[in-house]
Amino acid sequence: FQVDISRNPSLGALLSQLRGARVTVESQGSEISGTILGLEKTKRKIAEDAAIDTWMLNIIEGGTIRAVDLSDASRIELQDQELQDELSKALMALAQARDQDKKPVTIQFNGDGPRRVRVGYVVETPVWKTTYRLIMPEADDAKVGAIQGWAIVENQTESDWADVQLSLVSGRPISFIQDLYQPLYVRRPVVEPELYAGLAPQKYDGGSGGGLGGGGGAFAGTSFAQSQAPRRNRKAKAGRRLETDYDNMRNAGQVSAEAINGLGYAGDGMIDYAGSVSSLADAADMGELFQYQVDRVSLPRQRSAMIPIVTDEIEVERVSIYNQSVLAKHPLNGAWLTNSTGKELPQGPITVLDDGGYAGDARIDHFPPSQSRLLSYAVDLDVRVDATKMNQTDALQTGTLVHGVLKLKRKLTHTQTYAIENKGSKDKTMVLEHPRRSNWKLVDSPKPFETTETMYRFKGTVQAGKNKDFKVTQEFVRDVQMVLMTADVDRILFFAKARELPDDVRKALKKAIQLKEALSATDKQLHQHRNRIQRITKEQERIRANMKSVKQNSEYYTRLLTKLNDQETTIEKEQATIGKLQSQRNKQDKELAHYLSGLSVG
Repeated sequence: FQVDISRNPSLGALLSQLRGARVTVESQGSEISGTILGLEKTKRKIAEDAAIDTWMLNIIEGGTIRAVDLSDASRIELQDQELQDELSKALMALAQARDQDKKPVTIQFNGDGPRRVRVGYVVETPVWKTTYRLIMPEADDAKVGAIQGWAIVENQTESDWADVQLSLVSGRPISFIQDLYQPLYVRRPVVEPELYAGLAPQKYDGGSGGGLGGGGGAFAGTSFAQSQAPRRNRKAKAGRRLETDYDNMRNAGQVSAEAINGLGYAGDGMIDYAGSVSSLADAADMGELFQYQVDRVSLPRQRSAMIPIVTDEIEVERVSIYNQSVLAKHPLNGAWLTNSTGKELPQGPITVLDDGGYAGDARIDHFPPSQSRLLSYAVDLDVRVDATKMNQTDALQTGTLVHGVLKLKRKLTHTQTYAIENKGSKDKTMVLEHPRRSNWKLVDSPKPFETTETMYRFKGTVQAGKNKDFKVTQEFVRDVQMVLMTADVDRILFFAKARELPDDVRKALKKAIQLKEALSATDKQLHQHRNRIQRITKEQERIRANMKSVKQNSEYYTRLLTKLNDQETTIEKEQATIGKLQSQRNKQDKELAHYLSGLSVG
């Protein structure tokens, strides 16, 4: 805008921005019209030793300049209509800036005649959450329990919800925010003259398991019954009393788990957990997503509510789940759930009720229909597990020779024994989780009923008051290579005696050892003769030093000269021997290399 009022300017600072604008000023009963020339601060004396700053407005009209004390001005009127509009728009923008979440939107419709228009917009709201209650079967051998689920919704808007239709979608759609309000500008490159521009470096981008009822046996060779209930899409209707009470609480915006749980009671005064809650949601598929739809939801602004959306029977199997990394000495009480509700169950916490009382808490991830999940909710103190017995071996299996390279296969075997003791009065159905080792194979072990990316899961029964051992064995076969040309004879000899290798491989290794030993013997002789020459050469240095200190016609000089001559003869013989040995070594080396390069057996 032509006028900047964003920083709350004083009257003098505001009029300074309006230099050149025509105004009418009323001061001390008279009106002065003209163009603003400028403003200046002056001192006004208010006492003998006191003065204050005051603004003087200078106005020019024709050839006359008049100064007006702003403290005496009672009215200032802008004569420029465009400037008045600018100031009004600036004030409106300032008012709208108080709420950054609100933006003015103008919608224009072309055409003639009345018609029905619907305008909608998307409001960012918190993700709805779920919480569950799992009611375990009454009998230990029963397979059917009940699950109840609540959707936790929050009205974080500035408007109350009054009988709205609420759609809760189960899934993880991709969503994002893009600023469409602020204008975008494309930055233009700065071009330098070719004389001064340097070439910058360029960067170019290059153009799972059968379920608890499947699989083989483990501890006792038994399997769990797992029936797949048909997928159903049904609407659970609330009873009259529940609807009335829920509506009262919903209108008050105080729907909570405690309030809903208190709506149903059994005949003996105990809470009937299975019959105390009825679903208020319709469940339906939406392509890849799943939707819960609740009608007539009323919720005040900035309030939250828990709405029952799931009240169904569910297939439940009691199990004890052992994982050494979770708890070393005891398994956990748990359940094997099969989602027979026909509904998508979003992730959330589960409160487990057993025999009419609280048994513990658990969590589940996203739970599609007809799939199965494990959950645990308490420590099973009746069962004790000792998983400290482990054994690992590294054994040679076989080997081959390929162009002088010995390729060995070694088998690493890891065995862990789980000693399980059931001190309770009831048989226990055990689910044992054993870590999967990368690239290792399960051998000599029962078939797991389920396999994850990191775990094998085995199942079975441990009778009351009994002990049972369970072994899991995994093996890994690794390849080891050894180049015979550079390997030590002792290391080759070790494998030549290994009975795990084929006979032709061991025979070829023995032949390679003979050739390498012959070559090694020649190297040893060469080393001995070269050392002899070094000793004689060192002795000659001593003799020559002595000859310099005696007379040449003396008997001692002649003796040293004779000895030096004999040593030269010995050196010549040693050098000749070294030459022969070097030729012999070169021949042996070529023979060994030729033998090994063509050696492929096994």
